[in-house]
Amino acid sequence: MPYADFLTELTRAGLTVRGFADLVGMNPNSITNYARQGELPVHLAFIAVLVAELAVHRLDYRNAMAKVPLAPKKPRGGARRGHFGGDRQASLDLPS
Repeated sequence: MPYADFLTELTRAGLTVRGFADLVGMNPNSITNYARQGELPVHLAFIAVLVAELAVHRLDYRNAMAKVPLAPKKPRGGARRGHFGGDRQASLDLPS
């Protein structure tokens, strides 16, 4: 779905990008980054269209979506909590 169409669907649903991001448990910056690409991933497009349709028909989509608990995402990378850049690599005892 083109990003412009996504914004149209959000308007139909009465949502902002920040509101949509909160609804699906994402960082708003992650969603606005798709504007540069011009296309939104299919799974986000489906959610936006379904939420907009429910809102147009005056059905409360928030109660339905609240049934799915949002778990925080695991941090990416090899860093340990509280240590920037992770653990140093152990030295290898190689013969000279």
